[in-house]
Parts: sequence; structure tokens; C-alpha cells
Amino acid sequence: MRSGRMTQRGAILIAGALGGVILILLFPLWRTMAWSSPVEEPKVAADSGTADSGGTVPDGVTSGSAISGSAVSGDGMELIQAQGTTLESRIQTPAGYKRTKAEDNSLATFLRTYSVRKDGAKVKLFNGQVKEKQNNHVAVFKLPLERVNLQQATSSIQRVVAEYLWKQERYNQISFQFGNGFQADYIRWREGYRILNGRTRSGWIEQGTYDESYENFQKYLQAVFLKTSSATMEKESEKTSLSKLKAGDVFVKSGSGGHAVMVVDICENAEGKKAFLLAQGGTPAQQFHVIQNPAHKSDPWYYEEEIKYPLQTPDYKFPKGSLRSLNYLK
Repeated sequence: MRSGRMTQRGAILIAGALGGVILILLFPLWRTMAWSSPVEEPKVAADSGTADSGGTVPDGVTSGSAISGSAVSGDGMELIQAQGTTLESRIQTPAGYKRTKAEDNSLATFLRTYSVRKDGAKVKLFNGQVKEKQNNHVAVFKLPLERVNLQQATSSIQRVVAEYLWKQERYNQISFQFGNGFQADYIRWREGYRILNGRTRSGWIEQGTYDESYENFQKYLQAVFLKTSSATMEKESEKTSLSKLKAGDVFVKSGSGGHAVMVVDICENAEGKKAFLLAQGGTPAQQFHVIQNPAHKSDPWYYEEEIKYPLQTPDYKFPKGSLRSLNYLK
């Protein structure tokens, strides 16, 4: 029995010794493999989220590759100035371009001087959550957004127009048409009337007293957003062209999966060629934000000479004929 135990112990010692020898022999080879083999970078899944409907980077254009845009302003500064607190101070004009002239009380000036959130701010949804896609914007406007899922793509543009007219005290011009043809005038709402929506028709009913408060103005806008869409925006606008482009014009496509973006600033070069910035809301309701140009992400300006249809934005493709001038301001 003793010799058996000695034999078992000896076998264990011999096996351990052989294992140590094998490790010593293989260690140099393992060290070479561990330090010289490339480490595979983690793969990042492409974000396929869209504003209202699908869109991809156009064929032959790689995100970040320059077509004609410049990442340097006419003053030799970076186009995006982090310390800027308004649209015009945050985004500089490209080299060789100057912002078009605008009257002090114009929509163009209203947009240029509108406050933007701090550089790098994320786009948030109506409920306070962060929008899934965060790599396609360069600035976020401080445009009011209530905690209801109504101020989406076209409604964000209507909000800009309404806020501008409100600030100008042009209350009689604040009016939007519903899909059923009903004209929702703010001054009627302010007088205490409310909108009764039926299946096919809408009408006014007297239900309150005169109220010119901003809170009541907000309630009016919620009623408008509920019954308007990209289709009604098309009806309340007219086709225009790049040669006649002005701040407040829109690219809009109605129908299922429709979308709209707004021209929020314009600049020109010495030859009269334009470049413009686009901003959008989206679905779900979200903060109004200036979008990138997917043709050259370091430069958000869209240049007249490179525009072709369908027009590609980060989230959508707009067909020819989608550039329109809104009748809201006429």
C-alpha cells in the first residue's frame, strides 16, 4: 500500500514538472502573439433613425468628404464658434460669402438673432428624453416645446412663424388652415372662441373671455398642431426657386412619411451664388435644430451650385419641386 501511495505521488510530481517545462517553452511564442496581433475595433452599428421617413447619404458621397464647402469662415475662423449664443454668432459664413441684407424686423433677422443652446447640446424630445440620433445637427434653437407630442416637423416651422409674428405684434396674421379647410385665426381664439372639431368640419364656439396671455397663445398653437400637417403646409405655400430663396422658405414633402425643413439663414458670394442653412423638427416632437450637410459634415451650409434633386439632408430626400414659399407671412 505504501509503494502504491509513493507511485501516485511520484506521478503527480512528474506531471507537474512536465507542465512547467511546457509553459516555459510556449511563453515566448504566446508573448509574441499577444503583443503583435492587431486588436479588432468594436463595430458601431449604423443609426437608421429618421425624422419622418427614410433617407441615406447619396450615392458617391461619403459623409465628411468635401464637395465645395469650406470649414473656415471668411474671417479665417472655424465655421462653428462654440461661444456663439445666437444662430449668426454660432455659425459663421464660409470664405468668400457674406450674409444677405435683412431688415431689423424681418424673419431673417429674427432667426439670425434667435438664441441657441450651448455648443454640443443634444436634441431632446418633447418628454425630455434625448433623441436617438445625435450626430446630424450643429446647433439647437431655444424654441419653446411643450411636453406633448404635437410640435413635429411642419409644426416646428409653424411655431417659428407664429413666434415671430407674436413678437412683431402682428396678431392678425397668425392664422393656419386645417386639412378640412377651416381657417384657425389667432385673434378669434384670443377673443374667447374655441375650435370644435367634427369628423369632416371644424367651427368656432364661444367658450371663454378675451385672453392675450402667452399661455393662451400656447394653447392656440396646440390646437393648430393637432389639425395641420405637411399636406396643409403644401396648400398654404407656393413653389419657388433658389434664385428667389429667402429665409423662411421650406422644403416640404407631404403624404405618408412626409417631412419639412426650413431655410433659416442665407449668405452670398461676390458672384451672387447663395448658400443656406436648414433647420428641422421631427417625429416624435423634438427641439428645432440646425442640420448638417451630409456632403461635408464640417460645413453645414448648402451651396446653390451643388444642389441637385432629390436633395439629400441627414434624414430625408426631398424631390424636385419641394422648395416652397410660405403664405403665412403674406
